[in-house]
Amino acid sequence: MKRLFLLAAAAAFIATPAFAEDTITVGFTDSQTGPLNVDSLGQQHGYEFWRDEVNAKGGIKAGGKTYKVKFVSYDDQSVGGRVQQLYTRLINQDKANFLFSPYSSGLTAPAAVISEQYSRIMIDSGGAEEKPFEQGNKYLFMVITSASHYLSGAVAALKAKDPSAKIAMVYSDDPFSKAVLAAAAQQAKAAGLQIVMNEAYSPSTTDFGPIVNKIVSSNADAVLGGGHYSDGATLARQMHDQKANMKWISLLVAPADDKFGDLGASALGVTVPSQWELQVNYKPQFGPTTAAFAKAFQDKFHLKADYHAASGYTSGVVLQHAIELAGSIDPEKVTAALNGMDITTFFGHIKFMTDPGHHGLQAAHEMVLAQWQMVNGKLGRQVVWPQAAKSADLLFPIPAAMQ
Repeated sequence: MKRLFLLAAAAAFIATPAFAEDTITVGFTDSQTGPLNVDSLGQQHGYEFWRDEVNAKGGIKAGGKTYKVKFVSYDDQSVGGRVQQLYTRLINQDKANFLFSPYSSGLTAPAAVISEQYSRIMIDSGGAEEKPFEQGNKYLFMVITSASHYLSGAVAALKAKDPSAKIAMVYSDDPFSKAVLAAAAQQAKAAGLQIVMNEAYSPSTTDFGPIVNKIVSSNADAVLGGGHYSDGATLARQMHDQKANMKWISLLVAPADDKFGDLGASALGVTVPSQWELQVNYKPQFGPTTAAFAKAFQDKFHLKADYHAASGYTSGVVLQHAIELAGSIDPEKVTAALNGMDITTFFGHIKFMTDPGHHGLQAAHEMVLAQWQMVNGKLGRQVVWPQAAKSADLLFPIPAAMQ
C-alpha cells in the first residue's frame, strides 16, 4: 500500500510542470477567421513574439520569482457577439491573470465590459475608439494612438499641400472607422478644407462601383476613409480601375499592410496613418530597438513587421514592465504601475491618462503618415509626415499616370 502511495505521488509530481505555480496566463481572442483576419494575425504575431522572447530569456522577474508566460486564446471569428462569452471563459475557466485585447474597436469594447466586471487588466493594442475609456473603466489601458487622432496628420499634410482641397469621406460603418472620420471631419473643417461627400458603407461591401461614381460626381479631389484590410484594399483597387483620378488618397489600416503592395499601380501614392513604421526610430528605455525588433521578427515569421505586430508586441512589453515595476502580479499593484508609467519603447512614447473621464487612454504615442512610393525600383512605404520624422518627400498630387 505504501509503495502504491509513493508511486502515485511520484506520478503526480512528474505530471506537474516544474514552473506551474510561477506561470502567468495571458488570455485573448483573435480573428483567425472572418474579415478582420489579416490585421488580427499581425497583432497575434506580435503577442506571440513577445511571449517567446520573454520565455527564452527565462521569464518575467518580480518579487523574487520568475514567471513564464502562457497564452490561452480563442477564435472570435471577427464577431462581436462571441467576445464576451470567450473573455468570460478566459477568466473563469482558463484563469487568465491578464488579458490582451482582440483586434478592432468593435471587438475590444465588449471585451472591456468583461475585463472590468472581473477586475482583470487588459492591454489594448487593437481598439482605438475612445468610448470605452470614457466610462470609468479602471483596468483597460491603450498602447496605441486613439481614433480621434488617426487622420490628424493626413489633414495637416493635405492642408499644407492644397488649402482648397475638396474631400470625399467614405468609410466603413464600424465603431472605429466612424470615430476616426467624425474627428477628421471636424479637423478638416477647422483647417478650412471642404467636405463634399460624407458616406459610410457596410463593412462587407465588395462592389464599390456606385460609391466611386459618387466620389467622382462630388468633384472631390481627395479621399479620406476606408476601414480595415479587405474593404480598404478593394476600395483602392476599384478607384484605380474606374480612373477616379484623385490628387490625394488616405485610407485607414489596409495600406499599412505589406500585402497592399500587391495591388501594384492601385497602391502608388496612397497614404495611410500608421502607429509605427520601420523607418521611425526611438531610443527605447525598455525593450529592443526598432532594428533589433524588425530583424528578429523577420527571422521568426519570414514577414516584415507592420504596426499591428509592433503594437501587439508593445502590449507585452508594457505589461512586462509594469509587473517588474510592481514587483508583483497582484492586479492592483500592476494597475498602479501602469498608471504611473511614462516610458519610451521602439514603438514610441507610452503614457496613460489617469483622470476618471479618460482613464487608460493613451496620452503620448504619436501617429505618422506613410505613403506607397517606388523605393529602389520596388513598391514600398515611406514616412512622409510629420516633417521631423519623414524618410521621403510627400508625393502630391498623385500623378494621373498612376491612376
